[in-house]
Amino acid sequence: MEINKKFFYVTTPIYYVNDVPHIGHAYSTISADILARFKRLSGYRVFFLTGTDEHGSKIEKEALSRGITPKELADNVHIKFKELFNSLDISYDRFIRTTDEDHIETVQKVFSELFTKGDIYLSDYEGWYCIPCETFLTEKSLVNGNCPECGRLVEKIKEKSYFLKLKKYEDRLLKHIEDNPDFIKPSFRKNEVISFIKEGLNDLSVSRTSFKWGIQAAENPEHVIYVWFDALINYLTGAGYLYYKLNLNQDKSINELNKLDKSDKLNELSISRENNFINYFSTAHHIVGKDILKFHTVYWPIMLLALDIPLPKTVFAHGWWLMDGKKMSKSLGNVVNPVEIINKYGEDPLRYYLMREVTFGLDGDFTVKNFTTRYNSELANDLGNLVSRLTAMIKKYKNGVVPFSAEINIDLINYAEYLNSSLNERYENFEFSKILEEIFLFINKVNKYINDGAPWKIDLNDEAGIRLLDSILRSSIVSIYYISYFIYPFMPKTSDKINTLLNIKSFLLCNEFVPAEDIFKEGFKISDENIMLFPRLTDKS
Repeated sequence: MEINKKFFYVTTPIYYVNDVPHIGHAYSTISADILARFKRLSGYRVFFLTGTDEHGSKIEKEALSRGITPKELADNVHIKFKELFNSLDISYDRFIRTTDEDHIETVQKVFSELFTKGDIYLSDYEGWYCIPCETFLTEKSLVNGNCPECGRLVEKIKEKSYFLKLKKYEDRLLKHIEDNPDFIKPSFRKNEVISFIKEGLNDLSVSRTSFKWGIQAAENPEHVIYVWFDALINYLTGAGYLYYKLNLNQDKSINELNKLDKSDKLNELSISRENNFINYFSTAHHIVGKDILKFHTVYWPIMLLALDIPLPKTVFAHGWWLMDGKKMSKSLGNVVNPVEIINKYGEDPLRYYLMREVTFGLDGDFTVKNFTTRYNSELANDLGNLVSRLTAMIKKYKNGVVPFSAEINIDLINYAEYLNSSLNERYENFEFSKILEEIFLFINKVNKYINDGAPWKIDLNDEAGIRLLDSILRSSIVSIYYISYFIYPFMPKTSDKINTLLNIKSFLLCNEFVPAEDIFKEGFKISDENIMLFPRLTDKS
């Protein structure tokens, strides 16, 4: 089957419901939303998946400490994630929960497939386990007897367990990593993964019997499927794996399936989902934190190799947000609450700051000082004032009508078109900070162009002066149209406000860039509305 290259599948990690969401959850999800919005603007059929990871011993223990059931805990906390994502204007296509019925069925189906193939087998597990990280650990991986990731105490466990064969697929995985440079990003992360694999992979325990909160293995209900095995499969559930397997198990080719009676809605739906599963999954971009890179670039691809499913196109591991150089934690009291930031400053300034302040893939230091500096300097002064004064001048000098036959400044338009042509490659490389840097270089060029032209000094009794004014106003309004388009994936609400001022529709409704000349036609009039994009922050703000 030919793969449609206009499909795009982007995912975040699914977030553990043992506590309320924090800035790291916002960071991963905003970055995925930016990619999804850009790809939709570029005409792609996008599927954007996020959600919550709701099983495991940690959830069971946390629920017990609160005097509620694990499901009640999950029901309560997952709402907090949905509320945060809604307040951040996240445009996900599905919010998946690992307690969803189709996910439970998918996990059991995958487990059974691998068991039937001999890639999962029953044996004994004896070793170390970190409950907070839900991770099995070897003796040599411990740091002073503690978990190497979170630093907490680990537990010694001994129990019957099902194991996933990893060694069997070691060489195939290494070859895939080496043959596909886009598979692990940033590129410097690739060496970490290769080194880990070359140390030798031990088969992975994928079930537990010491707790009950999880998905039972159909082959042996006493066993609860390992929470990471369960969680990773959400990417298959979201893309429609159940429908894909339904079709394959009918032992018919795609052409034969397409001949089925179209009145059979199940067949019609399953055909659609089967086609989309292959199309979407072959384009999968997984955005994850660097602390869970191993799960997504070792265990997950081996699961897919065992299932004969194409591996994701890219797994991108971003860095952590720190506070004063230290990892945020409740015990240190240095956790940034994204809801408080949004309530005080708005969602777009937070989206902007997180993507602008640090190169995506590296750690960043969150400071209120840097946040307010960027807000006032770049958002309020550079962007907000540009839009405000230009729309005011068009209303003042032209009664709101955009000059039509005026000469366009070629330098501004050339830069805008250069930016537009370079965006796809920049997004493919997750260069969010660089994209914003170049957008604001353009904003500064437009500001300088207006300042140098000084429309307020032009003699409007002179024909040449009127032509110059018209040129400045048209060139600037076209530039602002480009700017609104460029910032839309990062700051959708701000882009919508600019478009309201320009009297054009939201880019949410577009799947391609419409040339400015097709919008600002003769007699085109901007809106009479006045909207302040970014009120300047003061010491009292």
